[in-house]
Amino acid sequence: MRPFELTAPATVEDALAEPGTFLAGGTTLVDLMKLNVLTPQHVLDINALPLRGIDTSDGLRLGALERMSDIARHPGVYPAVSQALLLSASQQLRNMASIGGNLLQRTRCTYFRDVAMPCNRREPGSGCPARSGANRMHAVLGTSDSCVATHASDVAVALVALDAHVTLAGADGTRTVKLADFYRLPGDTPEVENDLRPGELITEVVVPRLDLAANSTYVKVRDRQSYEFALCSAAVALDVRDSRIVDARIAVGGVATVPWRLHGVEAALRGALVTEANFEAAAAVATEGATSLSGNAFKLTLLRRTIVRALLELTEGSAA
Repeated sequence: MRPFELTAPATVEDALAEPGTFLAGGTTLVDLMKLNVLTPQHVLDINALPLRGIDTSDGLRLGALERMSDIARHPGVYPAVSQALLLSASQQLRNMASIGGNLLQRTRCTYFRDVAMPCNRREPGSGCPARSGANRMHAVLGTSDSCVATHASDVAVALVALDAHVTLAGADGTRTVKLADFYRLPGDTPEVENDLRPGELITEVVVPRLDLAANSTYVKVRDRQSYEFALCSAAVALDVRDSRIVDARIAVGGVATVPWRLHGVEAALRGALVTEANFEAAAAVATEGATSLSGNAFKLTLLRRTIVRALLELTEGSAA
């Protein structure tokens, strides 16, 4: 790890006035600094900032510095959000990691994390060896010639499904951005991963009041049951009445370069009776436009099956 300066601003205004890299739980930043993927000269420890709080009185409001484990066990947190947090990383990491930091975590692509290898996210224009290399864990949705790396966050998938937005503070004031719009597809500029402007800070995560969010779930498929990133995951929320789906929210992870909202699957489910056949027909829409690589074609089938599994779990006892 290279030498760096560490300061600890006491207020948001002080933090925004100092150029540097923000440190919350450090569960991503410190790893990448050790690997020399990131080499900041100035690190700002923001843990003293007043960016905490969990409010479930009208939707869900989360201070950006709230720890993942605290949110997961807080009464009233929507099930999909709580489950996504509990299925993330290890208990020790969840005790340290902040919700804001989790949403900003970098990809776990091995080429990105190996400075001896080219990577367009790390060094624009250097190439994407994952396209023809080891790509079993990589994306089938939202990819480009420049990048096929998956987004790593579990809870971001649940939050995108539930129409969450983030509040961002910068030198020019605050602004609000829908989380689904916050993340950028790689296109020709994979190094630009989100809409965070230089010097800006996530201060709050907000899920608007959404009645069907109380009937939600998060299913994660991975190679082992603990401390492993998703091969595929699905966050699903449903409004079911008289064995018929009135409304649906679905997003998936582990298969796309960003948390991936499935508006087409949602539309296919609305008005459908609760049957496995209808779920399979709707899930088939999920892979439209998907492009597989040499090692990850299995994700096309896995994606459809994960969605069906989540739907069946959520509607158990509600079949027509």
